Amino acid sequence: MVRWNRETVIAEALALLDEVGIDAVSTRRLAKQLGIEQPALYWHFRSKAALLAAMAEAAMEPHARAPLPTPADDWQIWFADNVRSFRHTLLLRRDGARLHAGTYPKPSDLDRIAHKIAFLTAAGISLEDAKMAMLAAGRFTVGSVLEEQADLGTSDIADHDQIGGAVNHEAAFEAGLRLIVRGLTMSIQ
Repeated sequence: MVRWNRETVIAEALALLDEVGIDAVSTRRLAKQLGIEQPALYWHFRSKAALLAAMAEAAMEPHARAPLPTPADDWQIWFADNVRSFRHTLLLRRDGARLHAGTYPKPSDLDRIAHKIAFLTAAGISLEDAKMAMLAAGRFTVGSVLEEQADLGTSDIADHDQIGGAVNHEAAFEAGLRLIVRGLTMSIQ
């Protein structure tokens, strides 16, 4: 008999997400894939919401392992690379943006976030602007990836862009990121 631990259940749930998408992920379907009875999942997760939260945390692990900025780093380059890392991580999973949307940093993430904000303030950005830049860039990224992943399931994406043809998601993301960095640069006094 196979014994399933929390990490194995999360890994199988993420594999199921990649296979069927977030709307089709269910504890019943996951239990069937694991070859166990559905109530056995509650040993590790009290609810589907708890399972989805654990999946979101695991899915963000590549970004969570990204190097923190050092005093020698150029803040503009680091900021853009950090946002790109977040985007890349969301794109690693089918429906990655939907899985991540609405989540909050866990307590162990708060030190990393504080380090990033301190780095930006050391570069001359006000504390409030640094916080808002991180929040705005995060929400911009989730929204961009959400739209990109939604377009993956449509056959005619040209209809989705009302301003001139099919959307080049990466180019649109980079243009928006440049605008955020430019605005943040202008905030330095």
